[in-house]
Amino acid sequence: MHGHHESWFTQLLNQFLAGPANAALELVGRHAHDPLKPWADWMATQILVALFIMALAALVRSGLSMDKPGSLQHTFEAFYNMIKGQATDVIGHHDGPKHVVYTATVFLFILMMNLIGLIPAFESPTMFPMVPLGCAVATFLYYNYWGFKVQGPITYMKHFAGPVWWLSWFMFPLEIISHFIRPMSLTIRLFANMFAGEQVTMGFMALISVSGVVFMGLHTFVSFLQAFIFMVLTMAYVGAAVEHEEH
Repeated sequence: MHGHHESWFTQLLNQFLAGPANAALELVGRHAHDPLKPWADWMATQILVALFIMALAALVRSGLSMDKPGSLQHTFEAFYNMIKGQATDVIGHHDGPKHVVYTATVFLFILMMNLIGLIPAFESPTMFPMVPLGCAVATFLYYNYWGFKVQGPITYMKHFAGPVWWLSWFMFPLEIISHFIRPMSLTIRLFANMFAGEQVTMGFMALISVSGVVFMGLHTFVSFLQAFIFMVLTMAYVGAAVEHEEH
């Protein structure tokens, strides 16, 4: 759960990759508080989660079989079908399957970042606002990209004006503002729930003499729920951006 020391992976990055990290910070006009330790736990843990997912994907790919699929392949096929079905329901039969890769990646990445906090010496990166913000901005750019690509710039921008032409002067700026609020809404929802869930879990474990397994189960449930909500909202935004394709 939540800790005050560096994880072994953060220590590894600070030992061998402090120079590149400091150089990258200088490129954007920033400086680390401690040049010897520019890697924060939440940064390092994100990288570790990404490496784990890539290694897992490579493992699944290397063991793919049409004749004798293993349990890992069955698990990921069920996961893929679940995401595809959800994308089809939310985005539509025509466009839904196109966005399975991104939405599944978002779900798995956020879920793993949420769950890694259950491992001693690690803390969930999603408890730090910059991490949910990065995921939210990626989703914002993704669905707007597909909106422009599918509908074209003019048609997509008309979407912001609303269906009533004489209200377009009012609806257009309102819709623009609402779209720019979306990344902040996604950020606050994920960050606040994971941070609050962590604090509540640690608080109850300190005050009440019950098995920690119960609260670990609660943390796991919240982790899955928040990753799922983020994914479904991403699908909803994509579906709204490309909705005319369903007509």
